[in-house]
Amino acid sequence: MENKKWLDLSEKTVIVTGGSSGIGEQMVEDLQNCGAKVAVIDQNTPKEYKESDTLFFVSADIRSKDSVKQAIQSIYNKFNTVDALVNNAGVTRPRILIDYYKEEPKYEISEEDFYFMVDVNMKGTLFITQEVVRRMVEQKHGVIINMSSCAGINGSQGHSIYAATKAAINSYTLSWSKELSKYNIRVVGVAPDILERTPSNNDEKYRAQAYGRGMDINTPAETFFAGYKKSIPLGRPGFLYEVSNLINYLISEHASYITGIVIPVAGGKTRN
Repeated sequence: MENKKWLDLSEKTVIVTGGSSGIGEQMVEDLQNCGAKVAVIDQNTPKEYKESDTLFFVSADIRSKDSVKQAIQSIYNKFNTVDALVNNAGVTRPRILIDYYKEEPKYEISEEDFYFMVDVNMKGTLFITQEVVRRMVEQKHGVIINMSSCAGINGSQGHSIYAATKAAINSYTLSWSKELSKYNIRVVGVAPDILERTPSNNDEKYRAQAYGRGMDINTPAETFFAGYKKSIPLGRPGFLYEVSNLINYLISEHASYITGIVIPVAGGKTRN
């Protein structure tokens, strides 16, 4: 169900962090298709952005409390209320524990790599959620969607720091759901695995990932990702809209009894 109004979210106002590209861009499009008002928080302006009564963009660094406070206040000034927050902003750098192969030390975990992922994925998610929840508690309703990853459930070779940050997101989800249920605020995690992509041999993330799995960094990207497909019981990567459809449902009143759970979107895949 791509690009169709299959749910009525016309009474909902939703914040999407990292909503200017990739899966976040798909979320914003599908939320708007279902009638929601959407505020995008990102450091990059969405493509072809034009502010309207239903779409608002705020540039912010979610690693900074002051930046987050200003962004959230501007969103409430625009829409007066927020019904749901999608904590989508996240980063990764494929890195191995040590350079086992002694050829590319830059792909071994560094302190800078560690803080790059922890600061955005863990600290940024915390700061945004704190500011939004302060207001949701007063209005006595809300939905928090935390974007996790199957790497945070199963681990992932060459992605240990990223996987650890996503495991932390899962813990946020379970803990916050217990704290916030008495305020009629639901907290749900969504954990995609392998999604559609256009691989490129020049993509540094791909090269680091290949090296971390003991492959030549010049291995054709198509060859590398073809192996992934074999590990998915449904036989294909997921589409971005298959994730955003779930998010729309979880934000809707149809999911009013769902909280405190992390839902994989993985085509049956259970390990990396």
